[in-house]
Amino acid sequence: MFTNFKDMEAYVLSQGIKKRIALANAHDEPALSAVVNAKRKGIVEGTLVGKADMIIDMLHEMGEDEKDYEIVDFDGEELDAAKLTIKLVREGKADIPMKGILQTSNFAKAILNRETGLIPEGGRRLVSQVGIFEYEDRFLMITDAAINIAPDVDTQIGIVENALPVAKALGNECPKVAILSAVEVYNEKMPSTVSATEITKRGIPGCVVSGPLALDGAISMESVKHKSIKDPVAGQADILLVPFIEIGNSLYKSVTYIAGKTMASSICGATCPVVITSRADTPDSKYYSILLAVLRCLNK
Repeated sequence: MFTNFKDMEAYVLSQGIKKRIALANAHDEPALSAVVNAKRKGIVEGTLVGKADMIIDMLHEMGEDEKDYEIVDFDGEELDAAKLTIKLVREGKADIPMKGILQTSNFAKAILNRETGLIPEGGRRLVSQVGIFEYEDRFLMITDAAINIAPDVDTQIGIVENALPVAKALGNECPKVAILSAVEVYNEKMPSTVSATEITKRGIPGCVVSGPLALDGAISMESVKHKSIKDPVAGQADILLVPFIEIGNSLYKSVTYIAGKTMASSICGATCPVVITSRADTPDSKYYSILLAVLRCLNK
């Protein structure tokens, strides 16, 4: 089981397999630098979609030769750039699509299109985001901080099911899933406890799921002992399922900006791993997100 990014990187490098990443609106220094970093380490080849002149200038500033990359010159609407990038993946010309300087909503629209997107045949039309970061002796996962705004119970179950292949790629065959709320007891006036209780009753194959759990009750054994919580997930969660996007987004950014942790992000539920990071994420975060996507490709 991988417990840190360095071990994950060492494993991917040891496989000696390169994947081709297609970067949408690649005229974006943080995203482009992450692709360049991954290419220099022999992890990916790069297809760069966007304003060719700007992309070439940025590559030169990074000490790169544009001839080492495939550049698809495109200067148009964000959604069209996303569609073009997804088309390259559908046609087998790239393995992993990645968002550059464009809105997440536009990239998601291109992915979710039933005719031209990356939705599995006969599969549900649900994609969700997973963020991972190093916590104590393991990777801790947060889902969903970017796509689903106010998921109902069925959607929340789907979000967990989407996250399970990521956990498996990290070496965790049966992760512990904590359904977050503010308390550890059912309260009909608090919707997150109502949905958490329903999900726990139903169960989800392939994981141990429990809730409601407050954040401290989910990840801190000290808190669990102090509160006398008796629960198979409490204090040792691998996946944190958030009830609303506001909670997920705030938690994700708190980990990054307050705790100073590096977060990798992946989109799940499509026919291939998708790299969508925040425009404000660091180059390291974007690089490790590429690494996670490649790892997931290797585990298909």
